[in-house]
Amino acid sequence: MSLSFDFVWPLTGGVLIGLAAVLMLWLLGRIAGISGILWTSIVETDRHWRLAFIGGLILGPVLAHFFLKLPIPESGGQNWLLIIVAGLLVGFGTRLGSGCTSGHGVCGLGRRSPRSLSATLTFMATGILTVFIVRHLLTN
Repeated sequence: MSLSFDFVWPLTGGVLIGLAAVLMLWLLGRIAGISGILWTSIVETDRHWRLAFIGGLILGPVLAHFFLKLPIPESGGQNWLLIIVAGLLVGFGTRLGSGCTSGHGVCGLGRRSPRSLSATLTFMATGILTVFIVRHLLTN
């Protein structure tokens, strides 16, 4: 029996997300809610740190793949219309829920926010229900 270390990369990513959220709250006094950062980078004048944060979200994985020699995941035959519609629905839900999983799930729960607990439970229940429907009811 061989020991598998498949947990290392997800664990590392989770620790880095938590560290980034703590540092952002500690250094800037801001919540690391990605949807809020993205939206306010478009509509507000104080956008330099927001654009740097978003740039880091995009550049970080690229650098990790380059320096750690990780394979880039292959893209399968996606239905691009479905992906666009899903993205728009996620954006709508984010605005409706006054935040995203990173803002509510990572930062809000860490601050013991009842609203974030409610939002995170809703995100999780909806995700579980969606996977169940897609995998068990819509497939043959």
